[in-house]
Amino acid sequence: MMMEIEEVSNYEALPLLSLNHVSLLCKSVWESTRFYQDVLGFVLIKRPSSFNFNGAWLYNYGFGIHLIENPSIDEFDTINEPRPINPKDNHISFQCTDVGLVKRRLQEMGMRYVTAVVEEDGIKVDQVFFHDPDGYMVELCNCDNIPIIPLSASSSSCSFKPRMTGSFKSAAAAGPNNCGFMETVMMESLSMDMLNFSF
Repeated sequence: MMMEIEEVSNYEALPLLSLNHVSLLCKSVWESTRFYQDVLGFVLIKRPSSFNFNGAWLYNYGFGIHLIENPSIDEFDTINEPRPINPKDNHISFQCTDVGLVKRRLQEMGMRYVTAVVEEDGIKVDQVFFHDPDGYMVELCNCDNIPIIPLSASSSSCSFKPRMTGSFKSAAAAGPNNCGFMETVMMESLSMDMLNFSF
């Protein structure tokens, strides 16, 4: 088993570009679509007509959410009470510009949520966790406060500190081995997404 891991690590990473979409099973496409539109600001988009099952595609912030309806996903669950909101559960996380405003809006909508604070070297990240209609965890945070520091020896030795300047084209021209390449690409994507962020 150890040999397999060592052999795989000798290969280059797959040629990925970015997160494309997250696919979620839901009891009601209509209810989940309303949540992702009204609460998180996603936009309903056309999905392929060749699908022979009920679902919906939504898009914003540079990636999509694909909903697949399965009304029987809870048929073996006998608990009628809402699931506890556990920040250590699986979740989708979104960068946001104002955590205080997020909490006020969730309160206005009557949504249950929990908060957490992560601290590293005096830098704080505020997190807000809540569930979608099917119990999937959503996090909104200001996670870009903490620098991105690669741990791998093969990665660049510099730390990535968020910066809202530059562009993908200028970063690409500098080349992927340039220390600021990934930093610029990630922050450009975040800055564009934050401009589109709305409730």
